[in-house]
Amino acid sequence: MELITTKIDLNKPEYRLTREGYGVGLVEIGEQNENVVAIGADITSSVKVDLFKERFPERFFNIGIAEQNQMGVAAGLSLVGKIPFVTNYGVFLAGRTWDQIRTTICYSNLNVKLGGAHGGISVGPDGATHQALEEISIMRCLPNMKVVVPADYYETKKATIASAKIYGPVYIRFGRENVPVITDEETSFEIGKAYSMREGTDVAIIACGAMVYESLVAAEKLSKEGISCMVINNHTIKPLDTSTILEAAKLTGAFVTVEEHQLYGGMGSAISELISQHYPIPMKMIGINDRFGESGSPEDLLAGFGLKSDNIVIGVKEVLEFKKTYLSNLK
Repeated sequence: MELITTKIDLNKPEYRLTREGYGVGLVEIGEQNENVVAIGADITSSVKVDLFKERFPERFFNIGIAEQNQMGVAAGLSLVGKIPFVTNYGVFLAGRTWDQIRTTICYSNLNVKLGGAHGGISVGPDGATHQALEEISIMRCLPNMKVVVPADYYETKKATIASAKIYGPVYIRFGRENVPVITDEETSFEIGKAYSMREGTDVAIIACGAMVYESLVAAEKLSKEGISCMVINNHTIKPLDTSTILEAAKLTGAFVTVEEHQLYGGMGSAISELISQHYPIPMKMIGINDRFGESGSPEDLLAGFGLKSDNIVIGVKEVLEFKKTYLSNLK
């Protein structure tokens, strides 16, 4: 299992926008490959695709508020050798156009990349209609689709660049607000490869997106109580890094998954599907429990929906109690 340690001060991290990482990555891959094009829907600056538009105006297409048409245009461009990046708020990009993504893009395995912005409840005051909480599940169930949920600015930049270098549809989920930077330019990144950011033996906390930082904070708190937590950054939900996940299961014997997404069908479900078939162990899933989002400050919403480090600490303790019972029943 690859270990990538972080030197950040968990109490005073640098904050940067993941959507900015997406925009910068899009420009960089555009400079490397003239076939990369971008498709917008009247929210270009909000999702940072204006960076690409300013650099390559002849390779940017604003389709307007016509999301289904976005996908048709992207499909057509891919069929003539272009690599289209379609960017929109995730709730509209994944939900409003699911039929077109399924039948036009995934069925034909077209080389279209989807940038789903404003993922999770941390969108804040925009509220339930704009908070994408279900798109991991509806994207990962599609054949040929890859699903990536990077943890910070640098991972989002790298995921954007990496997605253009592999063939087929890719969904990249990123948020609206500044999030702690926990990696850097040199940190390795590969779609389909999870890695450990902290070693541990009692339990593995497996997280994606901004929840990786909260998991690292929780692990540090638990270490002061003598609890050894591995923390895995599972940025790729599909294809799942089965070897790393199963190795962690055998090393720790207990999992806590953490995601800013509905519990139904999300990352935790994907992990559960794997271990239930290959190496059953006690597991606790932390996420959004069958409810819509609401308006509020990002910080208040994360706390109110139980997605802060203190909630992860409680989840770890609960699964460790279950682990004791589980092991005693095996004897």
